[in-house]
Amino acid sequence: MSNVSLTPTGPPETVLDLEPPDALASLAAAGDDRDAVAAVVARWPRFLDAWARLGELARDDVEAYAAFRVGYHRGLDRLRASGWRGSGYVRWEHQPNRGFLRALAGMTAAAAAIDEVDERDRCALFLRQLDPTWPPAGPLR
Repeated sequence: MSNVSLTPTGPPETVLDLEPPDALASLAAAGDDRDAVAAVVARWPRFLDAWARLGELARDDVEAYAAFRVGYHRGLDRLRASGWRGSGYVRWEHQPNRGFLRALAGMTAAAAAIDEVDERDRCALFLRQLDPTWPPAGPLR
């Protein structure tokens, strides 16, 4: 099954599959408890929203960078499995894409925090290529 569709105004667009309902419920129940979120990640290691949340709750910049980077790479794997071939839109407007985009945005900020300027710039550009309307209005959660 491919979740890539052609758009009349530009490159193809990819929408990731929804997360399992029990994973979503577990992350909601975990709230902002870092250890509870880590347990969700351990149970569903492909759950991109959980990796992004873990990065947001990290104890320091290096831990944040590591969690966001795992979420980013897991997201690339899921995008490829959904038919994405390295180009095309992955837009915020589609709820299933948000975990990946949050991980990438978090990695951008964490790279800046550890003074990895090249990575920060690459990630910021990639976000705008994936969704030309980036950043979205409102909170990233």
